[in-house]
Parts: sequence; structure tokens; C-alpha cells
Amino acid sequence: MRKKVYVKDLHLHEDKEVTLQGWLYNKRSSGKLWFLLVRDGTGIVQCVVSKADVPEETFQWCEKLTQESSLTVVGKTIREARAPGGYEIQVKSIAVHQLVENYPITPKPHGPVFLMDHRHLWIRSVKQTAILKIRHEIIRAIRDFFDSRGFVLVDAPIFTPSACEGTTTLFETNYFGEKAYLTQSGQLYMEAAAMALGKVYCFGPTFRAEKSKTRRHLTEFWMVEPEIAYAELEDIMALAEEFIAYIVQRVLENKKEELAQLERDTAPLEKIVPPFPRLHYDQAVELLKKKGIPFEYGNDFGGTDETVISNAFEKPVMVHRYPAQVKAFYMKRDPEDPTKALCVDILAPEGKGEIIGGGQREDDYETLVQRIQEHRLPLSAFEWYLDLRRYGTVPHAGFGLGIERTVGWICGLSHVRETIPFPRMLYRLTP
Repeated sequence: MRKKVYVKDLHLHEDKEVTLQGWLYNKRSSGKLWFLLVRDGTGIVQCVVSKADVPEETFQWCEKLTQESSLTVVGKTIREARAPGGYEIQVKSIAVHQLVENYPITPKPHGPVFLMDHRHLWIRSVKQTAILKIRHEIIRAIRDFFDSRGFVLVDAPIFTPSACEGTTTLFETNYFGEKAYLTQSGQLYMEAAAMALGKVYCFGPTFRAEKSKTRRHLTEFWMVEPEIAYAELEDIMALAEEFIAYIVQRVLENKKEELAQLERDTAPLEKIVPPFPRLHYDQAVELLKKKGIPFEYGNDFGGTDETVISNAFEKPVMVHRYPAQVKAFYMKRDPEDPTKALCVDILAPEGKGEIIGGGQREDDYETLVQRIQEHRLPLSAFEWYLDLRRYGTVPHAGFGLGIERTVGWICGLSHVRETIPFPRMLYRLTP
């Protein structure tokens, strides 16, 4: 009995007649044979059409078939070591659903602007589908990691009444006559959830109105943010270290084919196991000086600084205790040096920049009020947040990991625009 199958499952149907539905990726001819490469989203298979085995009309249709034409192929699955995936289909019949004319993305090279304008079509290519499958595996690994360790998923709102990461990068919107903002982070809400559930995480889109055109920035990106009650900086540094190693090992284990399609050298990824190097901010500044990088002590690190620091190590490097003045109002100060915050940024190796930012939160009511005022933020917008310090305050900590930068690092990409299906950047709102 003929069975509809996907390319990824062809090995389960050896020597059986199957039905495959997909799109023509490429084709070639050798006289009495047509070799059609057909993709269906799960993979690409070679479909062999022999003039001796099919009606003349079917064979002639192969001449007319164009790139991305949609079709249904019926044939027998045969093991063939030379074919992509190790199997091919000996075709008995072809039904064409649409014959495509003038498909815009041809095999010739195209520039990034053209490809981004046609992103809705570009994602059909081998490289882009490999990236999206690796992104999916990373997201699966993230959920599995936290779910298996007793964390509870809590959804944070997209509309917020106040800033979390500073007022200069907010997208403002009208909320029935009031000002509201697209969320920069779900962290403040996770602090509330941690006081109810102990260990929590949120996972969703976040928005930063940064007027930046660097290869590391998007205006809309996805972030996972765990938060733990009764936790301090060292606790979440250990968690983050275990977390990153788990994600990388999952991809190495489950996405070998996709990494090969990207021509990703996996040797650097195989080294991503704990422990990770840890640098105090002061040590990181000294490293920059030794490398001849001009840097003013007390500033945050820029993209070049992060690249130089991370390139000094084979594993992600954990830079902790930055000057409090460059960190958010909610960061707790280091009791041994109040000029420093109990925070950590994790910089990915191979020059990919920060992938995690986090730290211990200020848990004292009076101190937090003072910090909000110092940052010239409206106390009224944070009354609910201050309640967490009025009613049962405890030490707590957490971090946020950006999905796109993590995907970019693991895939070995030079720009984050390929790490998300439909990127939003400073000058791009379409498609």
C-alpha cells in the first residue's frame, strides 16, 4: 500500500512504494534519466525519473519543471549510498501542483539586502533551514533544561508600564489613552513569580529601540530569563555555566547534519564544558590593556572590547562585578566593594559577544527606593515591584540569555539577521 512519507523517514520505507509531497530544489538530466532534487522541509531527496519506467508525458514534464515548483512524487524508495541522505526514489508518477515562473532567488550569488527583502523565500534554502532547525533544537534544549530542574514557566506581559533596562531604548505605544511600552525584559515579573513559586523562567520576545546597526543587534529578539528565590550571584553563575554547556552538547548530539550543512567547525563547540573561566571586571580591564586596547576604566565594554576578551579563551568567559554605575537600578551592590554590582555577563568565544547578562537583585526596600530615584525613574510605576521588598523579601538572582546571539555563535554566523526567521532591525520592518 502506498504511504505518504517525509524525506527524514525514507529509511523506514526501504523497497516500498511511497508518496512524497514537496518542492523542486534542483534538477539535472543525463539523456534518458532526470534527477530531481525534491525538498519537503525535513530534507532533500533525489528522485530518479527513467524514460523507460514512466509515461512519455511524465518524462516531458521534467523538462518543464522549474525551481520551487510544487509537486507530488510517487515511487519506490531505494537505498543509494551516493544519493543525498543515502536513499533515492525511483519515480513512477509525478503530479505538478504549480509550475513556478521566474523564482527570484536563483543559484547565482545575491547580496544581503536582496536576500533580506526576499527573506520569506530565502528561508527555503539549505543553509537557512539548517539554521532554523538548530534554533528549534536550542529552544527545545532550553525548555528541557529548566523543566527537568524544577523550574516553572511563567509568561511575562508584552505591554509594560515602565522601563526595566533604561528609558532610552523603549518602544512607546498608546494603551487606551495611557503610555505603555513593549517589554525590554520579563525579569521584574519573574522576581514576583519567584516569590510565589521558588524557581521560574519566562521565554518570549523582547524589544529594544536601540539605534544600532551592528551585526549583534536586533530591535526584536527572544530571551529566556530564569529567576530563583534564595539565590545569590554564585548560584546563578554556576547555573548559567551548566545551562550553556547543556545547550551546546544537545546541538552537537542532535543536529550533526545541519552543522555540516553550515560547514561549522564543531571542534570549538566540543570544548564547551564546565568550568568556564571567570574574570573580575578589573581583571578584564587589565587584559584589554595588555592587548593594547584603549579603554577608560569604569565604562561598560563595547563590542570590540568583548571580542578581544572572549578571544583570549576557548570557552565562554564569565565577567563579573562591573561598576554599579553602568548596570541597572535593581542590581545589588557588592558588600565588599559598593562601587561594584553583583552581576555577571557571559561572553561567547569566537568573538560572538555577550549571550547572558544577569546578577543578584537588590532585596532591601530602602536601598531599592534610593536606586530608583537615582535613576530618575517614577516611583509610582514601581509600587508593585517594591511590594516584593515589603512583603517577604529574600536574596534572589537570575539571568537572561538571548536566543539569537546564542544561535549565531553555535551556528558560526557572522550576523544575527540569519538567526531569526524574520528579523527586525533598525532599517528593516519587512517582510
